[in-house]
Amino acid sequence: MKGSTSVVPKGTELLERVVSISRVSKVVKGGKRFKFSVLVVVGDGESKVGVGIGKAREISEAVRKGIDKAKKNMVEVKKVGKTLPHEVIGRFGAAEVLLKPASPGTGVIAGAVIRAIMELGGVGDVLTKVIGRTSNPVNVAYATMQAVKSLRRPEEVLKLRGKLNKKAEGA
Repeated sequence: MKGSTSVVPKGTELLERVVSISRVSKVVKGGKRFKFSVLVVVGDGESKVGVGIGKAREISEAVRKGIDKAKKNMVEVKKVGKTLPHEVIGRFGAAEVLLKPASPGTGVIAGAVIRAIMELGGVGDVLTKVIGRTSNPVNVAYATMQAVKSLRRPEEVLKLRGKLNKKAEGA
């Protein structure tokens, strides 16, 4: 891999999951040309996750391209325990995704696309719902990533508001 720059340290083992494969055809003089568009989710299973799309004439090449793009677009999933810190809605195109924290033992209640992102991001308990006007896997994946990026831990919110943490006041 020449010129590959990854945000993830070398020692980390990444998990990959192919979420959707689309066959796209183009009509040309000699018949039809087929290409593949592959949506891939990459994560370390603990706190980092990324989504990428690869397009090529062969599925294996498209998957490789998707993995490379997903590695470059990795973000940190902010969690409290094994769940999310607060409810959040992500929007991308016509897709709208609701992510809600869940009590321990609930598991990941989600469709295929959101499930892959949550599991590879290390979230163990979450309730989700696609509430937008589309079920296009690419838009749902990007809406989920937008929601994950907008998550804030309680300490971050306190800091943004200029409030002191209760533990810091006692010391």
